Amino acid sequence: MTNKSIKQTVLFFFLTVFILPSYVNAQKKQQPEQKGVAVINRANAQAYIGFLACDELEGREAGFRGGRIAGNYLAATLQVMGIQPLLGDSYFQPFEAYNYERQQRKRFQVHPDSIAKITQGVHQKLDMRNVLGMIEGKNPNEFVIVGAHYDHLGIDPMLNGDQIYNGADDNASGVSAVLQIAQAFLATGVQPERSVIFAFWDGEEKGLLGSKYFTQVYPQIGQVKAHLNFDMIGRNTNEANPTHVVYFYTEAHPVFETWLKEDIQKYNLNLSPNYRPWDRPVGGSDNASFAVLNIPVIWYHTDGHPDYHMPGDHTDRINWEKVVDITKASFLSMWKLANEKEF
Repeated sequence: MTNKSIKQTVLFFFLTVFILPSYVNAQKKQQPEQKGVAVINRANAQAYIGFLACDELEGREAGFRGGRIAGNYLAATLQVMGIQPLLGDSYFQPFEAYNYERQQRKRFQVHPDSIAKITQGVHQKLDMRNVLGMIEGKNPNEFVIVGAHYDHLGIDPMLNGDQIYNGADDNASGVSAVLQIAQAFLATGVQPERSVIFAFWDGEEKGLLGSKYFTQVYPQIGQVKAHLNFDMIGRNTNEANPTHVVYFYTEAHPVFETWLKEDIQKYNLNLSPNYRPWDRPVGGSDNASFAVLNIPVIWYHTDGHPDYHMPGDHTDRINWEKVVDITKASFLSMWKLANEKEF
């Protein structure tokens, strides 16, 4: 046997006897949530946000062509992942929203009583769709929801210059987090204790319409234990503080703050949260539709910026590292919401 053959044999022995078993044991010891965190990455965030905020989607206005394309994309993505529909065989929850004739300058409504009044006269109607998927839990009668609205403001053909409200931060960034969290739950290889609903709300910009409709009609709304909401998680309100994130949560559940503090330290996440406990988080976004029903809420938000509700809300201004770390932190919170017996 040559010296080279002897060295190769010794190396093979060393690898198979010492290194490989240690690697295999380390993989076995890895916790399910660690496997989930590992699949959350920048490339996925860029792909999701890049598509949803492209010019061809025309600002994703609820009830219009771009919004319907966005909804189709989300449903197809859930299907490819292997996430099952929440409602029967379809990922879509269609609903109608009504408004008075435009000169009255009112808001669209989805409540039956309001619709009955509006439809007595000349009125507007829009067809919208929530997109809803689910991973069934060991206890199929308890639910937690992670959601984000996917609509934005559409196009203003009278603007001089850029006429498309692309909505990269508002709220393609939040939608990307929900999609990555769905993939992370699958990557754990473990069935959660509670069923996890992945929700993409339509019509938020017109008055939280999709989440309002869902809470009105979903027959098991009383069995929803918590809702985690994203609305704008991709920008810096102050470029000197790029790790800033606002963390609203229901004040009666201080453990929500404890979870985030512990996970930031454990996973070395580059976030500096502004913790804002709120007795009943009924403002701002789709969290309100759940908070009014006293369902515990967590809401991630990175504050306003000059491109809020403006055509300049483009992907090239997204803080990708922040989006990824917020997504990781929120997946860990969702994992606890889905599996902790008490919170």
